[in-house]
Amino acid sequence: MKSLIILVSIHHQNTKRIADAMAKVLKAKVVGPDAVKDIKGYDLVGFGSGIYGFKHHRSLFALVDRLPEQKGKKIFVFSTSGNGGTGYHNSLVKKLGEKGFNVAGQFGCKGFDTMPYLGFLSKLLIPNGINQGRPNGQDIEDARAFAKKMKKD
Repeated sequence: MKSLIILVSIHHQNTKRIADAMAKVLKAKVVGPDAVKDIKGYDLVGFGSGIYGFKHHRSLFALVDRLPEQKGKKIFVFSTSGNGGTGYHNSLVKKLGEKGFNVAGQFGCKGFDTMPYLGFLSKLLIPNGINQGRPNGQDIEDARAFAKKMKKD
């Protein structure tokens, strides 16, 4: 199975650590959205980023807009965020579904977050950020297990 992971990881490289763990399992290439020209040659594609303003990074949405219709292409969505989980995935999953993608799974975990969207307030309210040390070893193992499931299904 030929796999590709499309990644945006900006502030603390939280999501890159998750993507790299998944990539090892899937033997996937990891690239940024600007490097993607075509995904036809891939059996499985992951779309992931940290969560910025309650959704995935805008460059993932721009990529989906550029891609042609993808009838049934198997994909997964992942993220790291201050809250963890997959609750912030809805807008990207909806956009991917509108393009015909088959969203086979979603993964989310907590990541170290200094809340840059709060600007100077984040330094006052939470000077050391939240979720220090995340993603941790268990998060990485969970990401590997998720990737194994995506590979198997």
